[in-house]
Amino acid sequence: MKRARNRIVRGLLAIAAGISIVTTIAIVLVLGTEAYSFFALEEVSVSEFFFGTKWSPLLGHKKHFGIWPLISGTMLVTIVASLIAIPCGVVTAIFLSEYAPSPVRNILKPTLEVLAGVPTVVYGFFALTVITPVVQSIISGVDIYNALSAGIAVGIMCIPIVTSMSEDAIRSVPDSLREGSFALGGTKLDTSVKVVFPAALSGVISSCLLAIARAVGETMIVALAAGNLAQLTLNPTNQVQTMTAYTVQIFLGDTDAIGVEYKSSYAVAATLFVMTLALTWIGHSVTRRYKEVYS
Repeated sequence: MKRARNRIVRGLLAIAAGISIVTTIAIVLVLGTEAYSFFALEEVSVSEFFFGTKWSPLLGHKKHFGIWPLISGTMLVTIVASLIAIPCGVVTAIFLSEYAPSPVRNILKPTLEVLAGVPTVVYGFFALTVITPVVQSIISGVDIYNALSAGIAVGIMCIPIVTSMSEDAIRSVPDSLREGSFALGGTKLDTSVKVVFPAALSGVISSCLLAIARAVGETMIVALAAGNLAQLTLNPTNQVQTMTAYTVQIFLGDTDAIGVEYKSSYAVAATLFVMTLALTWIGHSVTRRYKEVYS
């Protein structure tokens, strides 16, 4: 009986793993096939798509499909979000793990995790109605739709990801390292920053890269707060369009399902998939490089 239960459990686990693999393969096949069909229409060349600097597939007689304005908008929002989420998340994780008393930790951690459960559309409206007016009152000339407000909202959303994973990594560091630091005369700050944090670096880096990947793939916040003007700019106060926001715009149903504009969304999605895959690979490599094993 026990052997039969073990076989059933192993079978269920194998099915679950198989579903994940099949789903990933299906996504790759769909994106690859549709992206190939986009270039097969022979209206857009590969060089124009990957090296062009103008994106205007829906307006005018002469359409442009250079993806760099979309990549620029995506990276601009991601950089702003990273500057918000990573420092705040890591510092909060160190505080919760090393400094906060248990009653404080029991209140703050669930409160932060609530942020992760807030729908992204709520963050989008929050960015549009709260963050943008505040930013406009501080910086003159800020557009109603801008990358800065969208990036701040995405960063706030990503803070729980960095905090939760980083705290787990920090708390997994053996207490013997802390005790050794204290025995050598190290202060609480010295121990936290120079001993515990480096020991948990692989987990912290993984959490940061996961947050960056989450920011790259965010949709509703940027669709509501960043705007729909694809332009190649480094100014976060300008309106931009991200890769995900363009995909949302296309799938609203205003374009022909067999036209080049519709097909372009799959090429954009395939490019975004490659970008997130590269981030995942970098995260795996960094984790292996800095991983510490304690007996």
